[in-house]
Amino acid sequence: MTENAVQDYYPDDIAVCYGCGKSNKHGYQIKTYWEGDETVSRFRPEPFHTAFPGYVYGGLIASLIDCHATGTAASANYREEGKSPGTDSLERFVTVSLHVDYLAPTPIDTTLELRGRVKENKGRKMVISVTLLAKGKETACGEVVALKMPEDFLSKND
Repeated sequence: MTENAVQDYYPDDIAVCYGCGKSNKHGYQIKTYWEGDETVSRFRPEPFHTAFPGYVYGGLIASLIDCHATGTAASANYREEGKSPGTDSLERFVTVSLHVDYLAPTPIDTTLELRGRVKENKGRKMVISVTLLAKGKETACGEVVALKMPEDFLSKND
């Protein structure tokens, strides 16, 4: 999946996530790509994404790690099943657990880079590790336990 982002393959009816949904015009719309054994997303924070003057709000960092990790899980699952990009809709993964460590203040005046790796793959459940870099320095890292979205997930709201 090098030409299109992982999120480009999400089914339209569930591509509305604030962080990564291609159909959410108000969201971050992050895009995740494979580079070797890692996934990469880049995001340029806006001045209103601030916690303190010059630094990114921690909640933004957590949501970027979360969405990058679930995109990584969905794409890794796709690869594991031997599917080719565009031949089948990508199944979504949802977050079961999110852990974030803030290692240093993250400057707001740069493009942030997220790098993800599959730490554990148990089919329906994956553990993804993500590092966030700003100006080449790791400022946060996280781990997400992601679960393949059950088919009846959306009907459970009724």
